[in-house]
This record gives sequence, C-alpha cells and structure tokens, in this order.
Amino acid sequence: MGAPLSAWPWQNFGMFKYLVLGPLFAKALYSIIYDDFHKDSWCLHILIICSLRGLVHQLWSSYNQMLFLTRNRRIIEQGIDFKQIDQEWHWDNFLILQALISSMACYLFPSLQNLPLWNSKGIITALLLHVGVSEPLYYWVHRSFHGNYLFTNYHSLHHSSPVPHPFTAGHTTFMEHLVLSIIIGIPIAGASLLGYGSVSLAYGYLSVFDFLRCLGHSNVEVVPHKMFDKIPLLRYLLYTPTYHSLHHTEKETNFCLFMPFFDALWKTLNNKSWELHKTISSNAGKNRKAPDFVFLAHVVDISSALHVAFVFRSFASIPYSFGLFLVPMMPGCFLFMLAMWLWSKPFVVYYYKLRDRLHQIWVVPRFGFQYFLPFATEGINKNIEQAILRADKLGVKVISLAALNKNESLNGGGTLFVNKHPNLRVRVVHGNTLTAAVILNEIPNDVKEVFLTGATSKLGRAITLYLCRRRVRVLMLTLSTERFQKIQQEAPADCQSYLVQITKYEAAQNCKTWIVGKWITPRQQSWAPPGTHFHQFVVPPILPFRRDCTYGDLAAMKLPEDVEGLGHCEYTMERGVVHACHAGGVVHFLEGWTHHEVGAIDVDRIDLVWNAALKYGLKPVSSNKNSFL
Repeated sequence: MGAPLSAWPWQNFGMFKYLVLGPLFAKALYSIIYDDFHKDSWCLHILIICSLRGLVHQLWSSYNQMLFLTRNRRIIEQGIDFKQIDQEWHWDNFLILQALISSMACYLFPSLQNLPLWNSKGIITALLLHVGVSEPLYYWVHRSFHGNYLFTNYHSLHHSSPVPHPFTAGHTTFMEHLVLSIIIGIPIAGASLLGYGSVSLAYGYLSVFDFLRCLGHSNVEVVPHKMFDKIPLLRYLLYTPTYHSLHHTEKETNFCLFMPFFDALWKTLNNKSWELHKTISSNAGKNRKAPDFVFLAHVVDISSALHVAFVFRSFASIPYSFGLFLVPMMPGCFLFMLAMWLWSKPFVVYYYKLRDRLHQIWVVPRFGFQYFLPFATEGINKNIEQAILRADKLGVKVISLAALNKNESLNGGGTLFVNKHPNLRVRVVHGNTLTAAVILNEIPNDVKEVFLTGATSKLGRAITLYLCRRRVRVLMLTLSTERFQKIQQEAPADCQSYLVQITKYEAAQNCKTWIVGKWITPRQQSWAPPGTHFHQFVVPPILPFRRDCTYGDLAAMKLPEDVEGLGHCEYTMERGVVHACHAGGVVHFLEGWTHHEVGAIDVDRIDLVWNAALKYGLKPVSSNKNSFL
C-alpha cells in the first residue's frame, strides 16, 4: 500500500474518470435549458476553463513533438519511450481535481458564483499575491518535497519521467496536486475575497499559469538568450525550459515556480543555468548530431495521417486503428494535405537510438493515393531525391525507402536515384530482401504448393525463385506470359517445372497457402478452400473476410530489446515492431554493407540478410519455428 494520499481516488476508473464531473455537466446543461444560465453560469465556466487548460497542455505537447521545428532546440536529446508515455497517460487528473475544488469553493462562497466579467484591480492584486505568496510558498513546499520521505513517497513519481514533456507537468501524486491547488488558488481567491475577483481573472491566471508550467517542462528552448543579455534583471523574473530541465537532471537546485529570483535569494540557483541556456539558445538554428540511419516513409491516408505524436502523443503510441474521434479533424487534415502538396518537403517525424546510433523516421509529404496519379510522380520522385541528397549531405550512412517510395513503376525500386547520382555516400536501400525473408519464414517447411498474387512484382519474383529452388510448386497468377517466362528462365533448369502460370483465382481453389502481393476482394478470397492461410505483402492489408481462414500480418520484425527512446508505433504495427523493409535498412546499416540495395532482389542474399537480422537481435513477429529459413 502506498503512502497516504499518493494515489488518485479515480485511478482505477480508466477513461470513465471523467464521469466524476458528471454532476457539474448536468447542472451546467440544466441551467442552459431552463433559462437559469446567469445564476449557474459558474458551472459552465469551470468546465470551459478545464477544457482550455487541457488545450494549453495539448498545444504545447504538439509543439514539443514537431521535430521538424524543435529538434535543434531540444535540451535533453533522448527520445520519450513507451514507458514514460504510459506513466503520464493520465496527466490530466489534476484538471478533474481542481474542477471539483472550484465547484466546492463556489458552493461554500456564493459570492464566487456571480463575479463580474472584468476588474482591473483584481489583475494587480493577483499578481502581487502570486509574487508575494504563491512563489515563495511553492519554493519551500517544492524544496521540502525533495526531502527523503516526501521525495521517496510522493515527488519521485514526477521525477521518474527521464525527459521533461508538457504532460510531465501534470504527472504527480494526488497529495502534491492538493498542495499545488492551494498555491494556484491563493491569487484568485485572495483577489475575490478583497472584492476584486472577476471571470477574466480566473481564465487569464489559470491559462498563464499552465502556459508557464508547460514552458518549463517543454524540453525545447524557446526563450532567446539575447532577451536576458539586454535586460539582465529579466532572468530572475522568468525561468526557461533549460533552467527547469537542470532541476530534473540534478534535482537539488532550481526549485522555483516561475521566478529564479527565489532560488538566488535562498542560494539554490544552479550556477550552470545561464551559460547552458545561452549555449542551447545560440545553437538553436544549427544542425545537431546527424542521424546514422533514416527510414523514409510516406502518409497512407487522411485518417492515418493523424497517427503522429504531434497530433496526439498517446494515440501515436498504440497501433493505428480508425476511431470516430478522428472524424472532426479529417477536414482540417485534408486542407493540410493540399498545403503539403504545394509547399512541404520531407520532414522528420520521430527518432530512436539503437546501439547508441541515431535512427530517424522522415516522411515524404504525400498520401498513398497520390502515388497512383500520373501527374504527381515527378513531384514525388523530386521529394524522395531531395531527402536522399539531404541525407547524403548530413552524413547519413543508410536511407531506407518505405512502401510506395520504392515502387518499381515510380523509380525502379530506387535505381533511378542511384544511377542519377553515382557518387552518393549514403547507401540507398529498399529493404525488400528482408521483407522476402520474413514472408518465407512464415511458410511452414512442409508446404508443397502455394498460390501467389503479385507474382511478377519485385517481391513476388524473389519469393517465387526462392520457393521453386526448394521444390515448392508456385501457382503464379499473371496474365502476362512474357513476364512469367522471364522469371521462369531465371530459375535453375531442374526447378522451372515448379513454376505454373495461372490466370484465374479458381485455379487455386485447392491450395491452402495463399501469398497475397496484390490486393484481392472478398469475392476473390471466396475461391480459397476452408483452412487457407493468407500471407501478405500488400498495403493496405486485405480485409479478413473469411472466418474459416486465417490471415497473416504484413511482413514485420521486432526491434532489438536495447532500442532507446522509441515511443511511436509504425502504422498498424505493435509497439517496437517495424515493417520488414525498415528492419532491412537497419540490418544494412548495422552490418556496414557498402552496396546499394535497389532494383531487383538478389535471391542469393535472402538467407544472408535473414541470419544477419537474427544476429543483431531483431525478432520475427511470426512464431513459426518450422519454416524454410
């Protein structure tokens, strides 16, 4: 059992915790419907203030995660991992608590229910109370919470987040937020008791308070050092993200709420505060450490475009699935898509570290459907080329192309760029060798016949040639006899008879192993016999229409256990799992291979790449132990 008042009363409610505010919602709704709004408007004001405070934190979180704007301003460069995200999942508990406290205050002091809209004296009074009471009180309370007992049982939770984030500001125990509620309430309550309270004061003070709390925990230095150089006194009146980050890393200094003056007064000001702030602020426009590996992805569709940390961090930390809450944001996302089409260039979305090497995920600002528009291909290739050249300039070792970025009809699986720029230092990789290996690993070694759609594609060809060498009969669905014969002639002479061209789905009605490389409809799936397993390497995945069949996931691998700072799921993949082509690029980098992996897949390297992946701790998602690999 934890220390008294360390746990939140509603910590086991999950998302139902908001029902605690149900009576407040009901009273606000009642007052609106029955024309009693003027009397009970305070209920609605409390709810609106809660929403605005949540919005302040969310906007700061979004800015924090916009790495294309903030990556060179970050103070602690470590990424935020899934563990920290889960710990801070209910960061907003304090909003519920303070809404309840505000409601109780309005009931106990009816005068608070009918405050005027504005009172300028209240602003001055609240400012004086904040500086004269709240700031020093917070300082000593905060400092006491760093004592052995209070820190161990209460405040250590707040410091358990290794990387400050706006949501970290709310990630503390129930006891601490009870105390903080008193500190926050003093300026508002004091001004109101003196007869100077107003609705504007409540909105304004709480909004500014949360804004500054988020600023301090943002881990992004946005306060220019030149401002302090011109007005030295100002550095004692306003803290910076760097200033508060030092408190999180060194703990025994920089205890102030917002004003370093009190740390200076009581001799707890960290002597590195100003110099470190100046260094980080001065270097804000300069590139930091270049990544060693880049995975170049693209957007799939309108809804999945919202599956990024700078929209909702928590949503991006779980596998993507469509939710109704996305619908209101989709029109705005559509407008952003048009804007990106016109003006945007490839940008970084998230990063992680593996073996102390920086891996970044960049995104080409194009959506899946755009890759099939003939007039859009030139612009897409220009964006991909721009990303490759930028990676080359930065000193990136390997850049791996995702999904449609390596489409054969678009750029020959990356061949276009390698031929156009023969002196590239960065290695361009499509990663499909490992993708083929993952698919083959899923096929039991006692299978004697498979049915393959997309049989003449880059992956289809490699899978076909690999399987026929192992005496597996491959039913290749293709209308092109020429393409079929070309692949057949690549196979060893004694294996060519294992390749069979078919032109209709019904020809596979007795085959229980389907490998889907081209999207198939539910009607086409109906030709598969009961008990069929659908392996697939098609994006998006096929619909799981048949209940009497099983469906494999897209080819993927789990990153090694020593990955650091990963807090973003890759599309529909589980946490820590990436698409096989992403993993293929990682293996290419870790092995230090110096060749480009573009164009056709070298079938002879499939086993080599697979064994290298296992050597570095990448794990197949499939649990099949009796496969061809």
